Amino acid sequence: MIDIESVPYGGWNKTIRISNRNVEAIVTQEVGPRILRFAFKGEKNILGELPGQLGGHDEKEWMIRGGHRLWIAPEAKPRSYELDNVPIKITVSGSRVTTLQEPGALTGIQKRIEVELAPDRNALTLTHRLTNRGRKPFELAPWALTVMTRRGTAIIPMPETIPHFKRLTHNQQWSLWGYTDLSDPRWTIRPRYMLFRQDPKRPANKLGIAHQEGWVGYHLGSTLFVKRFDYVKNGVYPDGGVNFETFSNEDILELESLGPLVTLAPGKSVAHKEVWSLHRNVAACRSDADFKRIEKLAREYA
Repeated sequence: MIDIESVPYGGWNKTIRISNRNVEAIVTQEVGPRILRFAFKGEKNILGELPGQLGGHDEKEWMIRGGHRLWIAPEAKPRSYELDNVPIKITVSGSRVTTLQEPGALTGIQKRIEVELAPDRNALTLTHRLTNRGRKPFELAPWALTVMTRRGTAIIPMPETIPHFKRLTHNQQWSLWGYTDLSDPRWTIRPRYMLFRQDPKRPANKLGIAHQEGWVGYHLGSTLFVKRFDYVKNGVYPDGGVNFETFSNEDILELESLGPLVTLAPGKSVAHKEVWSLHRNVAACRSDADFKRIEKLAREYA
């Protein structure tokens, strides 16, 4: 059974809470579109929150706030940082909550996120839509960025290893930024998976991957968050051809999925879907055997 109700949260008076027996998600109506919370009922939010920015509105600069947002890729100022500090429209239909932002004054792009919670599983489906409400074609890629809470560990699966004599060409594509540092101790790189820890004492670091494994995770305590998304074969992706990026600094860690680049004609839309899930009593990933158990959980909702 799904419950949907209006509740105060984080200093905002108008937010929508959608829940089933085990988990809940909260969407704000006063700014956004933003998903503020995804958690087991009564337990710690797996999404990150920046307390000094919660409850605010009408700011004259872009605010990260935390939670989950929809952006335009490739990243550029000011278009990616178009303000989202004013109220949005929210509609409810059955078990679906739809958030709709007015078209951006700068880009003419309208952002929409449809949020649907499964009645009998700890799974949330997000459908992100960008619509060109302007008068000219606009090249972009949908970019779904999830801010995770501090001190957890991202789990990023890698392709199966292939012996040298069986394949001579590359099977992975990575993108590095000017501040990427692979010697950073937050990284653990193994043949089948990569770990990236959030550390409040460490500065910005980032990596992009053409990711075909279909999922990434975030582990905190004994809770596992899984984010599933597709890779479009032969799609042209931004940032050197990557559809997944992870970024961390002193405050947050982000799990970011991207859709292929498209040129939107006026009135046209592009959609990008993610499926989230939460899992209890999951041990930390410290070995190949641990990773295999986590991978099995991650693929439950495939």
